[in-house]
Amino acid sequence: MRSLMLPSQWAACFLAFSSLLTPITSVKHENFKTCDQSGFCKRNRAYADKAVAAGSSWEIPYQISKESLSWKNGQLQGTILKTINAKGESVRLPITISFLESGSARVVIDEEKRQKGEIELRHNSKAKKERYNEVESWVIVGGLTLSTTATEERDDKKSTVKYGKDGQFEAIITFAPFAIDFKRDAVTEIKLNDRGLLNLEHWRPKIEKTEPEKKEGEEETPTPEAQANKDEEDESTWWDESFGGSTDTKPRGPESLALDITFPGYAHVYGVPEHAGSMSLKETRGGTGAHTDPYRLYNADVFEYIMDSPMTLYGAIPFMQAHRKDSTVGVFWLNAAETWIDVIKEKEAHNPLSLGIGSRSDTKTHWFSESGLLDVFVFLGPTPKDVTKAYGELTGYTQLPQEFAIAYHQCRWNYNTDEDVKDVDRKMSKHQIPYDVIWLDIEYTHEKEYFTWDPLTFPNPTGMLAQLDQSERKLVAIIDPHIKNTDNYPIVDELKKKDLAVHNKDGNIYEGWCWPGSSHWVDCFNPAAVTWWKSLFQYSAFKGTAENVFIWNDMNEPSVFNGPETTMPKDNLHYGNWEHRDVHNINGMTFHNATYQALLSRKKGELKRPFVLTRSFYSGSQRLGAMWTGDNEAKWDHLAAAFPMILNLGISGFPFAGADVGGFFGNPEKDLLTRWYQAGAFYPFFRGHAHIDTRRREPYLAGEPYTGIITRALRLRYSLLPTWYTAFHEASVDGTPIIRPHYFEYPSDEAAFAIDDQFFIGSSGLLAHPVVTESAESVDVYLPDNEIYYDYFDYKTYHGQGKHNILTPLDKIPLLMQGGHIVPRKDRPRRSSGLMKFDPYTLVIALNKAGTAQGELYVDDGESFDYESGAYIHRSFSFGNGVLFSKDIGTKGKLTDKYLKTMKNVGVEKIIVVGAPASWKDKISVKAGKGEAKIEYHAEEGGKAAWAVVKKPQVAIGENWTIEF
Repeated sequence: MRSLMLPSQWAACFLAFSSLLTPITSVKHENFKTCDQSGFCKRNRAYADKAVAAGSSWEIPYQISKESLSWKNGQLQGTILKTINAKGESVRLPITISFLESGSARVVIDEEKRQKGEIELRHNSKAKKERYNEVESWVIVGGLTLSTTATEERDDKKSTVKYGKDGQFEAIITFAPFAIDFKRDAVTEIKLNDRGLLNLEHWRPKIEKTEPEKKEGEEETPTPEAQANKDEEDESTWWDESFGGSTDTKPRGPESLALDITFPGYAHVYGVPEHAGSMSLKETRGGTGAHTDPYRLYNADVFEYIMDSPMTLYGAIPFMQAHRKDSTVGVFWLNAAETWIDVIKEKEAHNPLSLGIGSRSDTKTHWFSESGLLDVFVFLGPTPKDVTKAYGELTGYTQLPQEFAIAYHQCRWNYNTDEDVKDVDRKMSKHQIPYDVIWLDIEYTHEKEYFTWDPLTFPNPTGMLAQLDQSERKLVAIIDPHIKNTDNYPIVDELKKKDLAVHNKDGNIYEGWCWPGSSHWVDCFNPAAVTWWKSLFQYSAFKGTAENVFIWNDMNEPSVFNGPETTMPKDNLHYGNWEHRDVHNINGMTFHNATYQALLSRKKGELKRPFVLTRSFYSGSQRLGAMWTGDNEAKWDHLAAAFPMILNLGISGFPFAGADVGGFFGNPEKDLLTRWYQAGAFYPFFRGHAHIDTRRREPYLAGEPYTGIITRALRLRYSLLPTWYTAFHEASVDGTPIIRPHYFEYPSDEAAFAIDDQFFIGSSGLLAHPVVTESAESVDVYLPDNEIYYDYFDYKTYHGQGKHNILTPLDKIPLLMQGGHIVPRKDRPRRSSGLMKFDPYTLVIALNKAGTAQGELYVDDGESFDYESGAYIHRSFSFGNGVLFSKDIGTKGKLTDKYLKTMKNVGVEKIIVVGAPASWKDKISVKAGKGEAKIEYHAEEGGKAAWAVVKKPQVAIGENWTIEF
């Protein structure tokens, strides 16, 4: 759903004309800041330019006071002295460097005067004096145990700390100027302040400067003092800053913080979503094809966003990974304020005669945030999985969702009535098109008052939900954070009475404009607001809802139509009197969290996994549900952009991600819509969505051959739900992405480090390369090794590392099976995933060159938290020497036996062996468990592998067994 861009002078007439207004049809760049328009961004870039221009003569004003240092229990504490003038006066900046049991390290720098509250605020502001220090409480859920084996040695110039397993990691902290080198196995992997760009803007009082009056006709002769002032830092945005008709009052003055982070020997960096661009980040200062602005992280309501841009979008994850051959490292910048990141890549030859041969690439990044602490975690790998796992230990792993949530979702703004919803439901069933969830955008409410139903268009929500429930289908309804400011609306009355809304800079309830017109925003930083919010979702309060209703949180950046950059003023005040500038990027997550908690407590005794979709997010949001990439367009380049975005989100810890299938804005041509469904079948979050002004595009409306092709894509997703759910489980326990880029699976293959249009699905060996370009007659699929690969559909074989061309008529999805894997699936078509619950399984065994294969299957009830008490099946399948084994790899819990009883009749109905040996051609049966089963052999033909199928082997999915071929 999309915001309207309303000039403030229209506000008074918004309510009267809201039904007539339609969203503007393209992104308005002038509504969003560039770096030059952001005071602290411009200042820190200028600081970097000054350092570069000075070269070796650059004087870094930060040094650690050696006398201040103390070491205890894996933690080094001390004080950095920042020299602030020629007199040698300094500001004290407490520093804590923690070495964690996990092998990660953490560096935190604060400001002593701010810690002690020894500053004065301007404008009689009620804002906190400290630097914001509570982001950890929202984001970090574990992994902070200090190392008991780390050791420290110190001399006059540096401190050296050895930590990690067997002391393989090392941190060298140089005192003057302050810098840290992080090493793994004696090789420097990450450098902090290597270029001397550390810049913490300390508090200072505003001094009004007056210029002497100049007499008429008198030429200005600059004094030495005036000339010196010209060379000083630009103060024009220190004390206030205007943009788009709004002025930020900045009661604490300038307070930004910046640090350069260098990855020596690394040419590729990934992460820091959300941006519409390549997975491997581009340079932002110099270089071929570089951006001109840094990558920006400032959650914003940006519609019809442009491609290949560092422009901010809806979410922010300040987690970056660097990768080179056989090595991955990473950093996590824990700061919730507006943040920008410059990226520079430099190539250095080993000697003047090398002509680039044997040269080394360094990636040099520069991070700057507007306020808060300098708080950075360092991960030294060495594998991609090591880095994502360490990050996940801190911020949590992705939620294991209910199984319906990873099936297909049918959405548009808006389904007009409850009868419209029921009609779509019936037609999807009539055309045998599977789907699990239908969605309602804002028009279901009574005059955009959340927790209500429009009495004219949705008079019988209970009957609507009952029909959906007959097919095990669900409904998702939108609930946004803006609460309509109107009479006779008990929700807003309570919000005001209990003082649970965000305040303006003067401490009064903040009023802005969003979908309902005049609105207030619930402040979910306030525990009392969360408690109140939870009460609104109880079935007795939100009448007409039931167990099969789930929630969509949109507009939670927050989107404010008449606010600066379409969001809240930075000097607004949240619970505890923290300024909005301090918490902006986690605002959406706090609202997402409140809704998640609400769904957990809708009814006493009902404990099912919530499903809550969010648009705005931050590190840690992965614990709460899914996200989508926002308001894309029905264009081929938007289809192509989705996978790089989703892959970047996956490696950044938020793998439950998707894009609007078909494009939110515009009317897709039928080829584009069809290709988008084929691609969407590989999005972890799979939802078709459309704008209110678009033509209806439910799959059954496309007509043949399109409806048939789309239906086959949907059925492919449903048949592979066991594989997808197993991948979700893996992500939920160790942070491994659900769809994985090549570098993640093949960290030695330099040719594939930047590939972001194909990927592996979990650990299944399925390699997908959906078609995302117009009129494509073929695609080049890159194979990372010399293993055998089989076409998923017809078993055509591909051999040899490198690119292989695959023909792609409209009904073709390029999907390969890597030899050596066993893929679980369910082949019986159903209307929804809930109706597949007790269906039998098919195992597809894709043999490798050695004639072996292995795979896994994870199964639970798909809805409750009983799996935490052992109510699940986790099997390992392995094939070798003509024998297929099924082995239990789960851990028994108190509910294991009870769950296994419910699954005792669920078996394997079919086993397909692809690449079956010719020696099987005369076989007519195999030994399956205690009996025998028939086998059919199909010989190799026309470049397609031989395959065999075993039908009805009479083995249960939850038991140990062997099948001998």
